[in-house]
Amino acid sequence: MKEPVVTERGGPSLIWLIPLLTALIGAWLVVRTLTDQGPLVTITFRTADGIEIDKTRIKYKSLSIGIVESVSFSQDFSRVEVRARLNKDAAQFLRRDTRFWVVRPTLSARGISGLGTLLSGAYIEIEPGQGAAQTLFVGLETPPVVHSEMAGKQITLIARQLGSIDRGSPLHYQGIVAGEVLGHEMANDYRSVLIHAFVREPFDGLVRSNTRFWNSSGIDLSMGPDGMRLKTESVQSVLFGGIAFDTPDPQEAGDENTAGLVFTLHNDLKSIKDLSYTSKVRFVLFFEDSVRGLNVGAPVEFKGIKVGSVVDVRLEYEERNGAFRIPVVVEIEPERILERGALMRRAPREAFEALVKRGLRARLQTGNMLTGQLFVDLVMQPKSPLKLARVERPEPELPTVRGANFEQAMVSASSIMEKIDSIDLVNIGAELHETLKGTNTLLNGPQLQSSLADLSASLASLRVILRAVDSHAEPIAANLEQTLVAARAALEKSKVTMALVDGAIAPESPLYFHALRLTQELTQTSRSLRNLVDMLERNPQALLLGKPPAKEP
Repeated sequence: MKEPVVTERGGPSLIWLIPLLTALIGAWLVVRTLTDQGPLVTITFRTADGIEIDKTRIKYKSLSIGIVESVSFSQDFSRVEVRARLNKDAAQFLRRDTRFWVVRPTLSARGISGLGTLLSGAYIEIEPGQGAAQTLFVGLETPPVVHSEMAGKQITLIARQLGSIDRGSPLHYQGIVAGEVLGHEMANDYRSVLIHAFVREPFDGLVRSNTRFWNSSGIDLSMGPDGMRLKTESVQSVLFGGIAFDTPDPQEAGDENTAGLVFTLHNDLKSIKDLSYTSKVRFVLFFEDSVRGLNVGAPVEFKGIKVGSVVDVRLEYEERNGAFRIPVVVEIEPERILERGALMRRAPREAFEALVKRGLRARLQTGNMLTGQLFVDLVMQPKSPLKLARVERPEPELPTVRGANFEQAMVSASSIMEKIDSIDLVNIGAELHETLKGTNTLLNGPQLQSSLADLSASLASLRVILRAVDSHAEPIAANLEQTLVAARAALEKSKVTMALVDGAIAPESPLYFHALRLTQELTQTSRSLRNLVDMLERNPQALLLGKPPAKEP
């Protein structure tokens, strides 16, 4: 048996190809993984509420483009750092103005949002921005009201008070929602509030330099001569506040470029109209009446039309004579009065001084009986004396007269109540009670019952008498008629024996006169008897009570 021959093979062994190939494949996979892997982004939030590792997604327009890989604290523990891996094609979204926020169920002025996260869990929304590439971002604590793809114009308003306006409160134009409030902050003077808002397209073209904004929050309830009026912009404005705006007519159009402008937010539309009157003249008034109910801002009216307002009411003490005065400073707006003569073309002070000479006076009147608020009423009373306090003040003085205000009405009412209180109502009530008691005794007593019984018997007897009279009325009338016939026959017979004048009884003879008188009396007697019978048939009680009074025509 031959022995095997062992020879040495030159070159490397093929077995090393396996680990080499494995290393190459591994390196290729690592390179492929690194090249296909998306960018790692770091986002800081105040809290990690709703964020979970390997569960919380990064979404853009409801499409998942990444996932959270880790959550940790920042170095000073003031914020939470969320690291998320995005898809490779999402790297172009990471710019300087890119915004991130956590989507959770939220109740705001715009309604309820994020209800879908109740089942799927919270997620992080991304809004791509512009600028240089960047991987470190500060996340928003609340979702933005306006997204970058929305067309419109951002504006800034300044107000004394924020009121019920909040982030998401609507902006209205002619009752249509035209934008939203983005947020608010304190102004540098710490006395005003800056409100940032967004006006959507196409309403942004209506915002010019002369556009007027006013607070439309809540309910506007007013009472006037035509009753109670209730006005509100919308239910949303009542619940969450709101702002309304308007632009004057095109002939008053302002500049459309509003960049850098800060608009004033007025309290209401009425205050804007009041500010449109720029010419103002101040006068001082001294009233003898109490000014309780007269507040700053109360109107000054002339014949029911507002021509100004009260700007100051205070108490002054004069040490020289120890007297107290209440100067009421009013501001008259001459622009509210149309010019129709040479008088109003003068300077405002000269015009009012001329009106004072003609009888212009001021008085206090009650504007609301429920609240007791007063207003200043200007009237023309040429016959009233000119009473002036003659006090040195910068404002000219307008004379005043006493007016019928609420306090005087209360004094009169109090005087009436005092007179009513002086009446002894207790004794009057006691006497009235005794009178009613006596009346009750009289009505229910035996005397009245006996009198009624006697009256009933008398009426029964009267009925019997009337029946008897009625039964004999016809025979009596027949007898009277027979008597008249016999009398007429007797007169005919007496003609033969009487002295004749041309065959007739002489008119001047006594027989002719007596016969004529007898005939008249018999006729009247018959007529009266018949009237008596007819009256008794209609009113049988006349035998006891007399003839009833005649009815007026």
